[in-house]
Amino acid sequence: MTDDLASFDLHHDAAARRFSTRLDGHDAELLYSLRDGRMVIDHTGVPEAIGGRGVAAALVRAALDHARAQGWRVVPACSYSAAYVQRHPEYADLIVA
Repeated sequence: MTDDLASFDLHHDAAARRFSTRLDGHDAELLYSLRDGRMVIDHTGVPEAIGGRGVAAALVRAALDHARAQGWRVVPACSYSAAYVQRHPEYADLIVA
């Protein structure tokens, strides 16, 4: 498994507040909202058919990197994003409850 962003053709639709990728005919997504200058990661969804290949990790990493570039703090509201930031302390400075 890898979460190398270069391995995936990730798209960010700022208007829809969505990061997505398509792999082997399946769509994966991360949905977020903005509240009081904070990115709230609401949902990360990866179809089982493409699971275990680092897709969710790449989506969360892209969202966190975007939040950092925007100067936003992050609330990892979905369980996958919360687990990701626990495993990646380099993002700890972004996280708020």
